[in-house]
Amino acid sequence: MEQFEPRNSTEAALLDYKMGLGTFTEKMPDLAHHFNAFTEACFKEGTLSQKEKQLIALGISIFSQDEYCIIYHTKGCLDQGASEQEILEAVGVTAAFGGGAAMSQAVTLVLECMTELKELN
Repeated sequence: MEQFEPRNSTEAALLDYKMGLGTFTEKMPDLAHHFNAFTEACFKEGTLSQKEKQLIALGISIFSQDEYCIIYHTKGCLDQGASEQEILEAVGVTAAFGGGAAMSQAVTLVLECMTELKELN
């Protein structure tokens, strides 16, 4: 099997998350299956679009200071067609509640992810 080499820190973090989730799934398949099914149901298109759900998830990730989820949901926002402006507006709302800690994640990690992910496309 060919080894995947991450091209930047965003890809490296996404790979780390994927590998960790794979290990967890091997060791706890029933729990992982139920968690994945629940998560998939939560992010399905509904009254809220998948893009809106990703923007909400990004805000929660920033507020909770979860770097892996910040990266994952920044990618999710972009994958669902969110513009830079929409992402930054979601960041602004998050910073209104999370203050400086939320803003510091946004002006560093979110901006870095958006830059690196756009470079890969």
